[in-house]
Amino acid sequence: MTGHPLVDGGDHEDATRLAAEAARLLLAVRRELDRPGADPAAVGREGDRRSHELLAAALAARHPDDAVVSEEAPPTPGAPGSGRTWVVDPLDGTREFAETGSTDWAVHVALVVEGQPVAGAVALPARDLVLSTVPAPPPPPPGGEVLRLLVSRSRPPAFVAPLAAALGAEVIPMGSAGAKAMAVVLGEADAYVHAGGQHEWDSAAPVAVAVAAGLHTSRLDGSPLVYGTPGAWLPDLVVCRPEVAGPLLAALEASL
Repeated sequence: MTGHPLVDGGDHEDATRLAAEAARLLLAVRRELDRPGADPAAVGREGDRRSHELLAAALAARHPDDAVVSEEAPPTPGAPGSGRTWVVDPLDGTREFAETGSTDWAVHVALVVEGQPVAGAVALPARDLVLSTVPAPPPPPPGGEVLRLLVSRSRPPAFVAPLAAALGAEVIPMGSAGAKAMAVVLGEADAYVHAGGQHEWDSAAPVAVAVAAGLHTSRLDGSPLVYGTPGAWLPDLVVCRPEVAGPLLAALEASL
């Protein structure tokens, strides 16, 4: 990850530091949920806004020549020839963030160069965890006999039932793309599949960390994930243990 000529160790450190700083801010904002009469939707909007402002200001100060793509604002163009774009999701899983006691929400910070997320960090604030590309997470421990398959809690793909049947898998709904991808990194699940629409900020940082941990990442058809596209649209995703990639992709092909 650190060998690219447009990336250095400071980029990995910045991704980790900024994700951690946003995590601390969001935990402070989330305490507003404990106040009598708190409006969860308003607390969620406040978390989105304040986390974005923190990340945008920090990136502008630390990397003024780089482009920035965030879920919460129009893209900020970089200097000509920079070739570097920070892709951030200041609060991935706003719905879960606004639910008292939930832990499946995240902060994503990634640096994309030549179509690939080459540095990144995912914070899971409610779990007091930040996983990053440097130091890379260790490979997850071996899985069990039943494949644990993560899908969106609010928008599970239509093909989940036949896919799970073909694989003999246990389907586990969860919020936040970052939380699902990091569950695979941590060995709490074996695979995460998504279809039906996502933007690059939903997956850039999780994919960077998953790749650093030695996991398989791809589109549903097995083709590479490519970032930095017009509209920042990347509608489907697979993150899984490398040893289950073959059977999973074959079952996906049959189920789609």
